[in-house]
Amino acid sequence: MRIFFLALMVMASTGGYAQWKEYIIGVRGDTLNRVDMQGRRQGPWVIKVPELRGEPGYEEEGYFVNDLKEGEWRRYAPNGVKIAHENYRWGKLDGRQRYYTYNGGLLREESWRAIDPSVPYDTVPVYDINDPSKIKEWVVVKNEGVSLKHGKWIYYDPIRGNVTGTEYYVMNKLQTQGGDLIAEDDIKPLSTVIVKQNSDSSSVKKVKKPQAVLDWEKKNSGKKKIKVRDGTTGY
Repeated sequence: MRIFFLALMVMASTGGYAQWKEYIIGVRGDTLNRVDMQGRRQGPWVIKVPELRGEPGYEEEGYFVNDLKEGEWRRYAPNGVKIAHENYRWGKLDGRQRYYTYNGGLLREESWRAIDPSVPYDTVPVYDINDPSKIKEWVVVKNEGVSLKHGKWIYYDPIRGNVTGTEYYVMNKLQTQGGDLIAEDDIKPLSTVIVKQNSDSSSVKKVKKPQAVLDWEKKNSGKKKIKVRDGTTGY
């Protein structure tokens, strides 16, 4: 159910609202669009984006944690039709995203993987392109502070509802039916290592840094910033 609220802006004063620098009061008496004393957006928010240069406006609602989008976010056209259903983690797209036309027809489903900003490396699954329910391998990727296209993307005919095309991505690279990855130089990142999956378990083993990464860090220890072409892309 969408969140409707009174456009009443108040400043933090006393009582239970003293922890907020700014907020608005919803029709049910709850506080929305909270800004804490450090200027960070917190809790439930409703954001209105006006029409601009012929592009229709929209309204989106979701949750902020320390000024970063977190969890489910929904976007609505001015007529109330849902045009996007997104999922966020650490302020980045993560998991399944769905986008619709302004008439409500499903356009596409996207799959993203957010990387934890607090860790230098993260483990990402690579699915079997012929059987997306199976994980072929796990790879350890260097954290570039981005959200990666990772998984199955599905395109729909918004009128008939049937699937018109599918794509598979592995860490921002388009995967072909043969398993090849299409990128600028069609090479895997230097910071990638394969992690074998146990046949009796779907859990991920704790892995060490790849040897190639350890060698590189040892070679360039103490040097200034060095540009390295690792085949990755970011947003």
